[in-house]
Amino acid sequence: MNQNFDTYYSYLFEEDLLNEIKEKGVFKKFSADTNIIEIGDYIKSMPLLINGAIKILREDENGDELVLYYLEKGDTCAMTLSCCMGETKSKIRAVAENDVELILVPKNNMNSWLSKYTSWQSFILQSYHNRMDELLEAIDTIAFLKMDDRLFKYLKDKAMVTNNDVITTTHKRISDDLHTSRVVVSRILKKLENEKKIKLYRNNIRVLEL
Repeated sequence: MNQNFDTYYSYLFEEDLLNEIKEKGVFKKFSADTNIIEIGDYIKSMPLLINGAIKILREDENGDELVLYYLEKGDTCAMTLSCCMGETKSKIRAVAENDVELILVPKNNMNSWLSKYTSWQSFILQSYHNRMDELLEAIDTIAFLKMDDRLFKYLKDKAMVTNNDVITTTHKRISDDLHTSRVVVSRILKKLENEKKIKLYRNNIRVLEL
């Protein structure tokens, strides 16, 4: 764990902070498709992702979900910091896209480090900036892209965060993530295959254009 942690965070944090994170943080593993954070939870720690990818979703009043963005190795979810500091309930759901390893930083420590370590403060501010950019991109995607383009972008994003051009999924899961119907997804996937952008297999999709 320490080696992977150092690989993705040593260039961000000074040695004293790295040692404190290892001492105070709690190492956790989550299997693929496991809910890591649930909507309505009170969050008492912030995740630092070491391995795998995490999908961040919103849910409407009918229980339908929409993918907002993904977290990769070396990332954190800035929304959890807001919930911790404001002691408010989570408005997002975080789901392990594949097998995930992370360190949970307790609330008390992440608050005190903001004044103690400039590198931690910079990391948090940059995380806010990155997540805001991704939220704006998600809004632009929904507002301005046709469903064909949205679906292809979704597949490319998924392939990039998992570092694998073969995606194991179902048409139903894609339709849930994009908040559309399975019939529409199946039609567009066949169209993308005819355009040689993807190759369809049983429960697998290979992205040919990245």
